[in-house]
Amino acid sequence: MRYIEHQPCGGPEVLQVADTARPSPRPGEVLIQVAAAGVNRPDVAQRQGSYPPPPDASPILGLEVAGTIVEVGEGVSRWQVGDTVCALTPGGGYAEFCATPAEQCLPIPEGLSLVEAASLPENYFTVWTNVFDRGRLQPGEHILIHGGSSGIGQCAIQLAKHFGATVYTTVGNADKAEFCRELGADKVYRYRDEDWAARLAEDVGKRGVDVILDMVGGDYTMKNLRALAIEGRLVSIAALNGRKVPDFDITPIMVKRLTFTGSTLRPRSVADKAAIAQALRDRVWPLFASGKLRTVVNRTFPLEDVREAHELMESSQHLGKIVLTL
Repeated sequence: MRYIEHQPCGGPEVLQVADTARPSPRPGEVLIQVAAAGVNRPDVAQRQGSYPPPPDASPILGLEVAGTIVEVGEGVSRWQVGDTVCALTPGGGYAEFCATPAEQCLPIPEGLSLVEAASLPENYFTVWTNVFDRGRLQPGEHILIHGGSSGIGQCAIQLAKHFGATVYTTVGNADKAEFCRELGADKVYRYRDEDWAARLAEDVGKRGVDVILDMVGGDYTMKNLRALAIEGRLVSIAALNGRKVPDFDITPIMVKRLTFTGSTLRPRSVADKAAIAQALRDRVWPLFASGKLRTVVNRTFPLEDVREAHELMESSQHLGKIVLTL
């Protein structure tokens, strides 16, 4: 099969089409003939050498796909050959065939294409487990979502609004601000042009926000903690501005009884991911059929143009998702 090679690690120029053996599904897995694969920030980090795959995962890039099941492993009963699915994968998505645990597959939401479906798993698994499981977002609460125009952001804004929250978000420019308003964000702050923390404080007053979904880290961390309400929850899922927190002060955590948590999705067990998949199947996937949720695919690239896809991802100029097609 064709796949994208990225060794040695480095910039987008290391990405190239190569040939390798087609994988076989292990017990509990299915083999998917890939029609489309989502491009995500962790793919960039793995290509750069800073996010190695788990020991038992495929070393090939790609954490989400959509396509047709062509083989099922021992013990799989939920899916059959010929089923079309989208799936969260442990790796291997940038290829013509990808093996993944059957419990991490979901049906294609009604009304969505395979390309659109390939844009869902990584973001929706991530947002559900972090905003609703770890962050415990409740109807009537207030949430701040950093990076609202990203794949994670578009997902989090829509889900938070649907489940009854007031949504604040940060973005880099006016186009991204308008994009987030169209998705349902109540207040949007352009961090390059204004002090988002000061503006947020003006809008929420002494109340603060109940949940913050953060992928920035670094100097945002203390601003986030100070912006939280009593019993607020800060959930970190990445650290684009760095893992170290300058001038860290534990006082807001103690005084306001805050929860500072976070997670990474890829190393979690298949059982954990299966539980998230079941929640999405029951509570989120029907919202696509009813038109209450949508996904925004910014651009698609054929597999051969993967370098351009990664360059766009690193530029942060996209609104929504980037998807490879095969």
